[in-house]
Amino acid sequence: MVRKSKKYILDHPAKFKEHLLHWAQQFEEIIWLDSNTYSQKYSSYDVILAVDAFTSIKTDYASGFDKLKEYQEKANDWIFGYLSYDLKNDTEALVSANIDSLDFPDLFFFQPKKIFLLKGSVVEMQYLTMVDDEISEDFNQISFNTAASLADDNKETDCGKIKISLRITKDVYKEKVQKMLHHIYRGDIYEANFCQEFYAENSCLNPLQTYHHLNQISAPPFAVYLKMNQKYLLSASPERYLKKEGNKIISQPIKGTAKRSTIEEEDRMLIVNLEKDPKERSENVMIVDLVRNDLSKTASKGTVKVEELCEVHSFKQVHQMISTVVSEIDHLISPVDVIRTTFPMGSMTGAPKISAMKIIEDLEESKRGLYSGAVGYFTPENDFDFNVVIRSILYNEEKQYVSYTVGGAITAQSDPDKEYEECLIKAKAMREVLEGL
Repeated sequence: MVRKSKKYILDHPAKFKEHLLHWAQQFEEIIWLDSNTYSQKYSSYDVILAVDAFTSIKTDYASGFDKLKEYQEKANDWIFGYLSYDLKNDTEALVSANIDSLDFPDLFFFQPKKIFLLKGSVVEMQYLTMVDDEISEDFNQISFNTAASLADDNKETDCGKIKISLRITKDVYKEKVQKMLHHIYRGDIYEANFCQEFYAENSCLNPLQTYHHLNQISAPPFAVYLKMNQKYLLSASPERYLKKEGNKIISQPIKGTAKRSTIEEEDRMLIVNLEKDPKERSENVMIVDLVRNDLSKTASKGTVKVEELCEVHSFKQVHQMISTVVSEIDHLISPVDVIRTTFPMGSMTGAPKISAMKIIEDLEESKRGLYSGAVGYFTPENDFDFNVVIRSILYNEEKQYVSYTVGGAITAQSDPDKEYEECLIKAKAMREVLEGL
């Protein structure tokens, strides 16, 4: 099989994009990555769609990175997929023994038969095929068969209302934060990301409709719609985990959150307050130090640099404090090894990382799985780009189980009540989407 491509100039890029994801629903494997035209320095495409596995790898964490490395090198092609948080057990002597009601594999990647790369008004369509006829045929189908796709999106479901349950109560959450603070005061850790799950059993939803609603509310730069047979990720992530462009590695951790206001002057003050907040800045700086240490494991000497420190970026739902850390690597270093030595991302673990992950496992009630993992792709040139799976809804259609998890960084300055309030701010979009269906 040979990968061929054609480029088209689009008269209506937004309309083509809208219909493209509807058209993709016929396939069992889908990954849709949408920047929502968010302006950022390190951006390759506005939208990427990969569908229909030619080859794939699906495995648990045991030797997960070695298996991925072998698969990526053998494919020597575009591959798309995800890394779950629990691959931590492949890199360190750690376990994941908490409740897992979603039952997603720890690692999944596939080599797609069809890829669509959108940038501005140009779409590049790539196919693993022996002829080009299929490319033109699908372009016409996506461009002109619009009525059916719009009807599907507006179609009513018989799922009914979704009732969200809490894995832990507010009081239990506060007790666990106090235990986390005890570890900090004792010197076991400086910071840790503590998360809680919200879930619904015996529930169903329309995944595409739910994704569209979530994306409209948040419009983040790293949105994902992922379908793997009957398992779905619907993500409104604002955070990049790691990107490779040639020999350059880019990490952009988020730490620090503030709500938005519809009143312009008040919204500006919220930005100023976030910029000056000592607790938010300290947790961001701690993670920047952790990321610098992680990147140094593969970086050429003297190339780890902080390009952006504690800059506030505004999204539809929240203001976020983001830093950008970069490094350069030798061309002989495997892209999978760069990920292996930085995973899981510091913004979702803590410092020191291994101690934080052990305490997280002890205090959290649910297995994180794909939440706080990463979704993205490798290119044939050994570049890659991955997000952080946060602000996301996970759905196992077969088990009729819906889940979303939220959390925040606990530091010595944390107040349990304020931390709980921050969780509710982060959970607002997911809850609104699910309870509004």
